[in-house]
Amino acid sequence: MKVIAFAASSSSTSINKQLVTYAGSLVKGADLEVLDLNDYELPLFSQDKENEIGQPEMAKAFLAKLNSAEAIVISFAEHNGSYTAAYKNLFDWCSRIQQKVYQDKKLVLLSTSPGPGGAKNVLAAASGSAPFFGAEVKATVSIPSFYENFDVENQRISNRELNDKVMTAISALSS
Repeated sequence: MKVIAFAASSSSTSINKQLVTYAGSLVKGADLEVLDLNDYELPLFSQDKENEIGQPEMAKAFLAKLNSAEAIVISFAEHNGSYTAAYKNLFDWCSRIQQKVYQDKKLVLLSTSPGPGGAKNVLAAASGSAPFFGAEVKATVSIPSFYENFDVENQRISNRELNDKVMTAISALSS
């Protein structure tokens, strides 16, 4: 199974990238590709900018990556209760090219933050809207207090209960 995974963050030290890389590695026998949003940097979306430049190649390339997968795993960072600007901008460009951005793929949606909220607000927004954009959301999991529940040195979830939730979510991609 070809799996695309990415953090909805442009941070070079993204805890969501650490989480999604670990979660993606749990898909047994998968051909896993972890994307970096920084490779798809685009000008700020507006209709005026779209009229000026058309459909950016980077947005088309991102959509092609999603199309190449059978399943997608995303971990959302939360900025002020919502999506990061980098993710939202890329998503907006992509949705103008193809409304079903997720192309009827199976998705597992994750989120984490350093605090106890675990980025649950953005996870709820993402899971609520994803089906309108061609996603079959198989599972969602929020990991609160990242540094207390993730072993950064060994790059794995250290909290057994949370790890079991992520493993169960990932196993849903095979169904």
